[in-house]
Amino acid sequence: MSDEQQENTESVTYEVVDGVATITLNRPDLRNRMTIEALQQMHTALQDAATDDAARVVVITGSGNTFCSGADLQGASGAAAADTKWSGPKAIVHVLNAILDHPKPTIAKVQGHVAGGGNGLVAACDLSVAAESAKFAFSEVRLGVAPAVISVVCLQRMKVADGYELLLTGERVSAQRAVDSGLVNKVVPDDALDAAVGTYLDQLQRGGPQALAATKELLRRVRTMERQAAFDWTAELSAELFGSAEAQAGMGAFLKREPAPWAPPPKDK
Repeated sequence: MSDEQQENTESVTYEVVDGVATITLNRPDLRNRMTIEALQQMHTALQDAATDDAARVVVITGSGNTFCSGADLQGASGAAAADTKWSGPKAIVHVLNAILDHPKPTIAKVQGHVAGGGNGLVAACDLSVAAESAKFAFSEVRLGVAPAVISVVCLQRMKVADGYELLLTGERVSAQRAVDSGLVNKVVPDDALDAAVGTYLDQLQRGGPQALAATKELLRRVRTMERQAAFDWTAELSAELFGSAEAQAGMGAFLKREPAPWAPPPKDK
């Protein structure tokens, strides 16, 4: 790719179709590595999706044969001593928080290989599906650094023994091993990736938008709360939800055996 073509290429693209906001890492020539520019553009896209009424679910994916190859090594080392919002490791923290706190369900559609910080993007999403040909590697230790920031999200997902083995060895492993470790939800044949993600999209869009946002908050908070505090908060939340217009519409449709007003139209058979 020429310098002129590179300048005209967006690092991240954002598109909304049929209720799905797709955020695509779009520099296959750079193996979709996490440059500061790419992270800033991804953060903006996530913010756009959060406030876009046309977007019900967010899909994060990549172009080419790499989902994300991790941090931009030159940028990371050059900015390590700086103290600005988008310097060094702070940049990916902003993106991971934007995914974790997103009000809408997020899906990582892993179409290619994943290395380093790319694992953090996968782990931060609510759900993830990987193509069978994808490979995963926590490659940081082989570069003389540690998977520090992404460990916050990855170790919440992974089994303890797998976390030790994969983060310490830096070995490249199969998508199935990533599933077995708990990092990824599902692995499918490459030609079934779109269909598998489509199934999740259909299932998620059958949930009420407010209900999905509330359930995401439950998933984030309940495990970290003392038991009685959790009961107090969830009882209050439940009462609030049952009294909402969304719940009244959903329960009314259920009793009438009709689709909920937010549900996607049935697909033609």
